[in-house]
Amino acid sequence: MAKDDKRKDREFRGKSDKPSREDDARDAKAAGQTEHPPPDVHGARELPSVVVEGYSLQLRDKDGFVGDQASQTAFRELLERWRQRRRKKGRDPLGRTHSKELSKSVLDAALKDETASEAADVLHGAIEEFAEELAWVIDKFLQQPSWKGVERIVIGGGFPESDVGERAVLQAAAILQHMKLDVQLARICHATDDGGLLGWVHLVPPALLKHSDAILAVDIGGTNIRCGIVKTRVKRAPDMSKAKVIRREKWRHRDDKPNRRELVARLADMLNDEIRYSHRNGIRLAPFIGLACPGLIRKDGSIARGAQNLPGDWESDSFHLPSELIKVIPTIGGVPTVALMHNDAVVQGLSELPFMQDVERWGVLTIGTGLGNASYTNKRPRKD
Repeated sequence: MAKDDKRKDREFRGKSDKPSREDDARDAKAAGQTEHPPPDVHGARELPSVVVEGYSLQLRDKDGFVGDQASQTAFRELLERWRQRRRKKGRDPLGRTHSKELSKSVLDAALKDETASEAADVLHGAIEEFAEELAWVIDKFLQQPSWKGVERIVIGGGFPESDVGERAVLQAAAILQHMKLDVQLARICHATDDGGLLGWVHLVPPALLKHSDAILAVDIGGTNIRCGIVKTRVKRAPDMSKAKVIRREKWRHRDDKPNRRELVARLADMLNDEIRYSHRNGIRLAPFIGLACPGLIRKDGSIARGAQNLPGDWESDSFHLPSELIKVIPTIGGVPTVALMHNDAVVQGLSELPFMQDVERWGVLTIGTGLGNASYTNKRPRKD
């Protein structure tokens, strides 16, 4: 690893966030509190039952960032190269549309259609090559300090929800086994649209839930924004394993190409719509908004790096998403709003926390526009 990369790795693997006595006193207050949490609670690394060992790890090789070679974008580029080779021999069985524009349903249909064997052959070639890249990337991650000893990796993001993506992940698992790497690959058990919202039930300050039964959560990605209401259902399962997204709105912002200001305004509208819905239906919302976003999140809620797939400059010193939303939504249910930021892969991984209690070290890779990553260590004794 280059000297610069070692420095960056040490930076993102900094000390765990430890609450002060003043923080504890504030957390002990009832949900009617009038003070905001201190500014260093964003991107929390130390949670009651798990430690976030690292996230948004950026490894480089001679070709650039290692993770970029195992993203959904990378798969589309691989597929296009396979199609270009086929075009030199004759007709492209997948037509003239560029691979990045082909929908998952079109690719899945071509993979299943026995009469379109040429298209299936091209897809199988791209899948196999992508699986090799994914296994190689996983091997590189497992060599990093924050990933040492990881026993299971949960694969999330939109890619594994398709048949094409699922086959690629299964092939990668077989390749890892052949490489004699003792790590399990598992698919996230929630729908991708839910995982990035559900994880927030493990990050919301407990004091805010005392008189509430649901929270607002947002998952911001390079292609889509998901905004929803998450019921904690803590009485049914204290470990939050029964938490459920009861309403969700999804906006494919990449199609509309908004600037940063327009995106934030639309997001505020989506949140206000969820608040109105909750009021009409007697849902007791906590005065809380969880914001999952790509990149390395500083303790003050700003983004240090990794938000390049979002419109505009999200790493600007003059931009602070939690503050922007609190200006528009200053209170929820008459109580001052608390808006917290964390990395989107961390949040999606935390949605699996209740189901990872049989291992000590585990991680998550989210295969979307980019490759998100996070690794964890459980504090509780493992359940064999």
